[in-house]
Amino acid sequence: MNKGFPLLALCACVLAVAAGCAAPGAPMPPSLRLPVAVDDLSAVRKGNRVILSWSPPTETTDHQTIHWPTVTRICRVVNQFPINTCGVAVKEFKSSELTSATPAGRKPVVSVEGVLPESLISPQNQATYAVEVLNQHGRSAGLSNQVRVSLVATPPPPSQFHVSLDAQGPLLGWNIVNMPAAVPGVSHRLRLYRREHGKAGFVLIGEEPYRSGEDEARDTSFEWEHEYEYKIDSVTVLAQVGRPEIEVEGADSATVPLVAHDIFPPAVPGGLQAVFSSVGQKPFIDLTWAPNTERDLAGYIVYRRTAGTDFAAITEAPITAPAWRDTEVHPGDTYYYAVSAIDLRGNQSARSATAEESAPKEVR
Repeated sequence: MNKGFPLLALCACVLAVAAGCAAPGAPMPPSLRLPVAVDDLSAVRKGNRVILSWSPPTETTDHQTIHWPTVTRICRVVNQFPINTCGVAVKEFKSSELTSATPAGRKPVVSVEGVLPESLISPQNQATYAVEVLNQHGRSAGLSNQVRVSLVATPPPPSQFHVSLDAQGPLLGWNIVNMPAAVPGVSHRLRLYRREHGKAGFVLIGEEPYRSGEDEARDTSFEWEHEYEYKIDSVTVLAQVGRPEIEVEGADSATVPLVAHDIFPPAVPGGLQAVFSSVGQKPFIDLTWAPNTERDLAGYIVYRRTAGTDFAAITEAPITAPAWRDTEVHPGDTYYYAVSAIDLRGNQSARSATAEESAPKEVR
């Protein structure tokens, strides 16, 4: 027997396996380099502007990373939904012209703003928007998801918008000079917005009727010693038979700043009464008065004087209840009392009307 045969056989097997691994497989088709279609397009209308936002594709339909320039087409069709082709795009952008932002925990998003032609504005019209991303050969994987926008007219914001400050807080005022023409199924209202100075987002603080002439509304959710900015917007409401209403906000008003600095004292306490008592115990005079309603009230300060003396505070710190018992009274003396209110920032009201009470010389 040839003892070298097993080694030769093993070598032959290894060569055969190696030759099999090197054999060419089935040919792969060339990549079409089609960007994946956008699937998160959204649209917001603000007055005569429409803001479109979406996440730009980063891969092709065959999962290749896009490293070449693309072109994004903005498609708009009126009173047709859905649409099959873009037709004539209202705008085109090279990928280098689109700047994306990356919200926390989300994919990068680009936003594009367009102005609506006046000729399209009508309560009967709706615009359908889509975007289409093309490769360097002008080909795409199709249109994005499609969004619809009502083209109902929106009135301008009220004029003479202003914000003042008094003891109750910020007071917003405005004037509507020209009411829009009445249209069946179309109504309007106002939205009031506020944001803290230096912050990005406005917060809705109330809605008011849209009516002719001067009007005002109170900001009831503010905080003292904060710096705010306010704006007011009109809202057009379009009724639809058998479907939810459509709301479209008009253009923003000018932004009005306000520093909510509290220099306003509470109201003067009223209804002060003084009643002497000593039955079965040390003599005292009970004081009661009507409570103040300010939400930033810290309490009350009680003052007392006797004949020939000036008022002096007899409470070391503000008391929170609208009542006080004076146990330092002496038979035969007459006492005069007054109360003031003080808020959390130290603003103090004037003293109340005086209440008088005497401690009898002898109590029977």
